[in-house]
Order: sequence, then C-alpha cells, then structure tokens
Amino acid sequence: MSSHGDPALDALMLPFADGTLAREPGALFLRARKGAALAAGDWPGLDCETAFRPDAAALERAGIAVASESMAVDGEAGRPLVLLLPPRQRDEARALFAEALSRAAPGALVVASVANDAGAKSAEADFARIAGPVNTRSKHKCRVFWARAGQPGGDPALAAQWRGLDAPRPVAGGRFLSRPGVFAWDRIDLASALLARHLPTDLRGRAADLGAGYGYLAAELLERSPGIAALDAFEADARALALARHNLAGFAQRVALGFHWHDVTAGIPGGYDVVVTNPPFHAPDGRERPDIGRAFIAAAAQALRPGGRLWLVANRHLPYEQALGAGFGEARLVAQESGFKVVEAIKATGAPAAWARR
Repeated sequence: MSSHGDPALDALMLPFADGTLAREPGALFLRARKGAALAAGDWPGLDCETAFRPDAAALERAGIAVASESMAVDGEAGRPLVLLLPPRQRDEARALFAEALSRAAPGALVVASVANDAGAKSAEADFARIAGPVNTRSKHKCRVFWARAGQPGGDPALAAQWRGLDAPRPVAGGRFLSRPGVFAWDRIDLASALLARHLPTDLRGRAADLGAGYGYLAAELLERSPGIAALDAFEADARALALARHNLAGFAQRVALGFHWHDVTAGIPGGYDVVVTNPPFHAPDGRERPDIGRAFIAAAAQALRPGGRLWLVANRHLPYEQALGAGFGEARLVAQESGFKVVEAIKATGAPAAWARR
C-alpha cells in the first residue's frame, strides 16, 4: 500500500502479534496485501492469493508465494488457518467468506478484517450468518473477526449458495460477460461510453487499452476502427482480465490480441500507434488518487510511437493537463459531458503540448 498505511491489514495481524491467536504453518491468505504488519518470516508456508497485480508484486518482492486466482484443487486438505481481507462489493465479499470457510479444515480459524468505513459491521454480520458466532476486536478504525469452520450455528447451505454470488454473468443485454467486484461490473460505465462515442474510425496499427476492465472500450475500438491490427489489454485485476479475454474472443480472427495482468503505473512496452484509457483514480480503499491517472498518461506517452494517438476520458475535475503537456506534442479537449472530459493527445518530439478546445 501507500504511505497512508493499511489499517485493515494491521488490524488483521494484531491478534496474532499479541498472542490472542496462533500463527499456523501452511496458512492461506485470500485477497492478500503486503504491509509492515505482514512479515514473511513470521508465517512459514504461507500461501497468498490476490487478483490485484500491485499487491501481488509487493508480496513477490517480499518473498511470499502468491497466485492470481484460487489454488484450490479437488480433494486438497483444508487449511489450518485462513486469513482474508474482504472486498467492498457485497456479493463478492459474501462469495469470498464462503470460499474461505470451504478451504479451511474443520475447526480451523477463519479470520477477516474490514475497515469501519468500508462496511465492517455489515461484513461481520454476513460472515456470522454462514460461520456461526464470531469473536470480534476493534482497532485502527477496523473490525477484525473470526470463527471456526464447521462450528455449530453456521449455515452450510447458505454458504454454498453464496459461493456463486460473484460468478460471471451476462451484462449490457448479453453483449458482455462480467461479475461482481469488477469496475462498473453490471453496466456500461458512463465515462467509457462517452469516450467510445467519440472514438474516430480512422485509428489503425497497434493499439493498447490501459485499465481494460472487462473489455468494453477495447471492443468499441475494434468495432469502430477496422484498421486496428493488434490490441493489447493491460489490466491490474486478474478477474477483469479473464472476462476481457472472453469478451474479445470474437475479434481474434481479425486482430492479434494480447492480455496482460499488469500494473500500468509501472510502465508498459512501447511501439503502439493508439492508446485508449479510462484510468482509475481511486485506490482500492476508496481514496482519490489522481496520481494513478497521471501515471497512466506517462505510460501511454512512453509507449506510443511519434505521431501515436492517446484517447482518454476522465472526470472533469482531475488535473491531468500538466501530465499531458509533459508527454505529448499536441492535446485537445474533444468533449465535456456529465462531469467527464474526453481528450485526444498526439505523441510528438520537442514541443510542449498545445491545448485546443472544441
């Protein structure tokens, strides 16, 4: 995480640090994040799973085993301890609670932590519905709570039902497959739709979609610009990237497609003629982070060939003009609508960006 710290992770680790709960070799950590409170040496045999590439990279750098998706296999022994940091989206969180219980050995502890402002009380109540009575502590403006798998008072039938709550399903009239927890999972995002409406039909060559989500913008680009010969989707959320792979499969005979589980803020390879993006501007904990959008713009500027074109949509108030001026020779405001702005920027060398308004 950032310099703001990670209170939910700190709270999760607290009952182990003070001896209230025992660390168990071979524990499993779902939606894991690395932070000062999580030391690899304290957790022998710890396996971590996270769909978010920046968190996975931080765990890997710390020498902690990490996977982008479930490592569960049929017939595997239950884990002696399962830790989890539930997401904000409720159906996704309920599915994760049910998965955690299913992957714990009978009698093993399942321990979760949620920030108060992320719905801690509701999350604890949901967990108790399927797990039975829970123990709770409050610290760092978070609630950490735990129960033993298979204890009296749980509801295995409801837990089995909840495991499917985040399953992929058709959205947008069946045009796309999506799932709870993915950005704008149950609709076409308004900002992305605005950008799509203004994409020209003459874009061609190699393209990249930065922060591709479940693939909406990439699909719109490929439908509107038949001159696009190759497209790479870069997405930090492995769950969204798997959906994009499915949703774009129909273009594979015409276009060379690439799918990359990748943190765009770390940069991307070069050689692109076109980049489209609706960059995120919030951290996973909900804090506004315009620096993420600026990093996307910088990555696009580095990756585009001279003359290459960036098409970007963002909330109108976000201060991206300086980042565009630093990386592009020309930039113009194409549209403003419903609190969003669409910008086209052209990669050039030598000259600062010249801004034009439609």
